[in-house]
Amino acid sequence: MTGPAEGSQRLHPGPATSTDVSQHSVGELLKEVVTDLSTLVNQEVELAKAEMKQEAKKAGKTAGAFGGAGAAGYFFALFASLWLMFLLAGFFDSLTWAALVVAVLYGIAAAVLFVKAKATAKTINPKPEQTIDTLKEDAQWARNRSS
Repeated sequence: MTGPAEGSQRLHPGPATSTDVSQHSVGELLKEVVTDLSTLVNQEVELAKAEMKQEAKKAGKTAGAFGGAGAAGYFFALFASLWLMFLLAGFFDSLTWAALVVAVLYGIAAAVLFVKAKATAKTINPKPEQTIDTLKEDAQWARNRSS
């Protein structure tokens, strides 16, 4: 993900209106901290949801592509195999040897397709990277605010 999720904004709660905490009761200060923390947690949850939704959509499209390719490939392979098998049977004078040659060709094709699908599947990232980064920023922000 290259930018913030659609509809989400990254906002740190602003600093207290007064830097002199002695003018505020402990209850007011605690309420402000809880409000800030609640806002922060809600923002992080929304960001994580947006990132996970995007990755799930990407995974769904990839799965659909695998399924569509498999169905179309099956029918193509079925009819092309029959054609090739009968063609080779004329050269070998044996339908058995022709079928074996076709089967070996399928084994090679299966290996190539598996390697390609595995490479595509590795690009799916289930971790919400942007959320992890912003949580680190938030922790740093909270440490700086408290000191």
